[in-house]
Amino acid sequence: MRSTLIFLTSAFLCASGQQIYDIFTTTWDRSSLFKYTNLSPNPINFQSGVAAGDAVIDISPDTVYQTMDGFGATLTDSSAKLMNDLKNGAWQSYWDLLGYLFDITDGKSSAGLSALRIPVGASDFSDSVYSWDDTSGDTSLSQFNINSVPSYVWTVLADIVYVQPSIKLYIVPWSPPGWMKESGSMKGGSLQTQYFSTYANYLLKAVQAFKNKGYSVYAVSLQNEPLNSNPTYPTAYLASADEATIGQTLRGLLNSNGLSSVKLIGYEHNWVNTSYPMDVMGKAGSSFAGVSFHCYEGAVGAQTTFHNAFPNAEVHFTECSGMLGTDWWGDIKWNMDNLVIGAPQNWARTVMNWALALDASGNPKLPGTDSCGGPGCRGMVTISGTTWSVNQEFYTLAQGSRAILPKDAGGPWGQRIGSSVSGSLSWALRVNAFVTKRTNSSDWLRYSIVVLNWNDSSGGSWNPQPVKATINFKGVTAAYTFPVGVTTLWWYGAP
Repeated sequence: MRSTLIFLTSAFLCASGQQIYDIFTTTWDRSSLFKYTNLSPNPINFQSGVAAGDAVIDISPDTVYQTMDGFGATLTDSSAKLMNDLKNGAWQSYWDLLGYLFDITDGKSSAGLSALRIPVGASDFSDSVYSWDDTSGDTSLSQFNINSVPSYVWTVLADIVYVQPSIKLYIVPWSPPGWMKESGSMKGGSLQTQYFSTYANYLLKAVQAFKNKGYSVYAVSLQNEPLNSNPTYPTAYLASADEATIGQTLRGLLNSNGLSSVKLIGYEHNWVNTSYPMDVMGKAGSSFAGVSFHCYEGAVGAQTTFHNAFPNAEVHFTECSGMLGTDWWGDIKWNMDNLVIGAPQNWARTVMNWALALDASGNPKLPGTDSCGGPGCRGMVTISGTTWSVNQEFYTLAQGSRAILPKDAGGPWGQRIGSSVSGSLSWALRVNAFVTKRTNSSDWLRYSIVVLNWNDSSGGSWNPQPVKATINFKGVTAAYTFPVGVTTLWWYGAP
């Protein structure tokens, strides 16, 4: 029935003009949680003569920015362990969770997450410290072994790829092997100069090992958070000049081994520092596709500062974690403003949270680590034995993800396009807009908007109020009242 509705909707659109049928909503009071609504048989029409709303959203379809790679999270060892335990204890519930997270099928009420970050070796969310070659002095890397990774990581990754075969895999080490570092340990310290070439080969072998297991790596980074040297979990300091040097070596190795399509991503650290990624690109811009940022210090506008300096370099956003015990609606607003809407508006092609899954206490973590101190980090999913629930990070990413997924199986991903908001309540809405092209050039394009209505304190006190808005598109207008919360909706327009 659903596929029939989609077919009829598309045919009717071509005959009658732009109409809004499909809406996903998450509201501040949780009365709607990523709720899908199909307005058939009474869609919202784009037409002439519609009076301007209190907020006026203008869509500029000819102003086209970056193509989106997707939304997602990190499959840590801990996440995989919990998910594998769920699979063993509640098989159907496990597959329901994977479908809800990763299914990109058009018309499904699922998030369609399409980017997955995977540590190369142990992180702060592993049972123990290990690399993929722990044999001291093994500069030939003859003892390199990707199966140092717990088997449940491969089990869960295989299941995710089964649900979402086109998912983009980003791999990144939290530390080089300890024997390559001046500290002699994966916990803190820095890479020794004499091992720069060995480390580049180590990362080449990591990409090749994924390929040998049947997985294509989309992007590889040299070091997670290279300005963080913490002695309680795998970390490493790596100067920007050294990252540039190693990156040039790795780029050459990838290219000469049939892996030229694998992107090399630099930096992987907080917004607060733009000099590091700029230095990497300035020294080795031909080797790196771009850089990625994290959220823990600074502001999202740093991404535009970097973009303005290197407009041809890609920008990615690859890590931010919620903390246990925070306000649900406050988190929704912050994540939408800074990540789901804010990061793409500041040129990000990806938006990823930290741990895909943790338990209700933010565990399991590496024994002895001080990472995620205080109340603890919150996973996108909370798994407790044989039950699971999704958290606020899921709802924000799901709302964003649905706006950029391909309309056609194997078709193009969404591109950010121009949008602006005016009117007496323009301040109440944060808006981002996308266009998704089609595999058949004659088919109508899909236009999507993601809207945060944070009008919750009218008059200075708690008073959530919907916003009556109008959407202007190619000379016609549609009226829609946005509830306080997040709304994703779309329509189709002629190419």
